[in-house]
Amino acid sequence: MTLYIKAGPDGKSVGDCPFAHYVRIVLHEKGLEYDVRPSTQDTKPQWLIDYYEGSMPALRHRKECYTESDVIAQYLDFFFQEPPLSGKKKLMAATQEAIDGFFPAVAKYLKHTPDGDDDDAALKQNLEGVLGRIEQHLSEKSGPFLVGDGAEFTLADASLAPKLFHMQVGLQKFKDNAINVSEQFPAVQEYMTAIFDRPSFKETLYPEETVVWGWSNAREN
Repeated sequence: MTLYIKAGPDGKSVGDCPFAHYVRIVLHEKGLEYDVRPSTQDTKPQWLIDYYEGSMPALRHRKECYTESDVIAQYLDFFFQEPPLSGKKKLMAATQEAIDGFFPAVAKYLKHTPDGDDDDAALKQNLEGVLGRIEQHLSEKSGPFLVGDGAEFTLADASLAPKLFHMQVGLQKFKDNAINVSEQFPAVQEYMTAIFDRPSFKETLYPEETVVWGWSNAREN
């Protein structure tokens, strides 16, 4: 089993892609062995370019290849069922509704320059609105996770955790912590503290500097 992912600034280390991080968390939770191949536009395999438009993350297993993080995660959860990471459909749907639009809101805010202008303020307000929705969702849970009563870690948690990490680093580096998560959204902060301490997250994590590198490039384009 081989996972092709975006490379870091040296072209060889693990890059900053939160979607690849999501897949690696799932692989870790399942206890699966795999090779990780950080790749640049110049070093990704030709077959990946020819048949899959170079899309990453890409998981090659046996003779098949799967792209798109959700597709890969669902494939892994279907064929490697322990521990199960897919909650009941209705509960997963409710969670998805709560977190829908989060990463697009993060990306638009972090990429925007100049910081502090009227458009920046509107993008900040938009992200705060999504965080408020997640705050409400988490406040209704008795356990630490997203789905149902929050008792079980699911694909939703594996997906959201890397995106929250990007938000945390980006707010500190680029936005002078204009959104104070711990004060404005305490349930989100508590969730972040717990999920960032999970072994599957910590053991697949890349340095904050890699996140800064990625968003710095995005802000220049």
